[in-house]
Amino acid sequence: MRLPIIDPEEMDERQRAIADRIAGRRGAVRGPFRVWLNSPELCDRVESLGAFVRFDSSLPTRLSELALLLAARAFDAQYSWNAHVDKAVDAGIPRAAVEAIARREAPAFDRDEDAAFHAFCAELLADHFVSEATFRAAEAHFGAKGLVEAVGCLGNFAMLAMCLNAFEVDLQPDREPPFPDVRGFARTGTREG
Repeated sequence: MRLPIIDPEEMDERQRAIADRIAGRRGAVRGPFRVWLNSPELCDRVESLGAFVRFDSSLPTRLSELALLLAARAFDAQYSWNAHVDKAVDAGIPRAAVEAIARREAPAFDRDEDAAFHAFCAELLADHFVSEATFRAAEAHFGAKGLVEAVGCLGNFAMLAMCLNAFEVDLQPDREPPFPDVRGFARTGTREG
């Protein structure tokens, strides 16, 4: 990682309070939170948004996990992908669809709503806009609230991916880099050369 990890003994009161809340909600302070704790106020708000889009939105867990994988792949955020690939499959996204996304191929889904959600998110990430037909198909499944929350998921997960990449957060020690097409990515998750 490009920044030193803040030792809990060196945290100020605000950093400690946020770190304790994160550890209580998420099991530990890891990955991007180690970066965000350098700005406790940002960390506090980012963690709250992330908790909402992952745990409390109107979207089914499988779709918030799918949004995370789509943003991770769009930004080549290998740490994020590794942290969530199994969660997405466990939540109901077919492993074959996940593998297709990793290869940048069109995935097949068992549910029409999952296909509509994927199309909406994929268009927004790739084209920065969503066609009328794709928008209306997704709206039919998720309504206004669901689409607003889908965009919130993507925005949060894109910010997460940018944080992981900008600060070169190391890959998990027990995981391999998931994207063989990412040129020059070392075992630690940092770019070489």
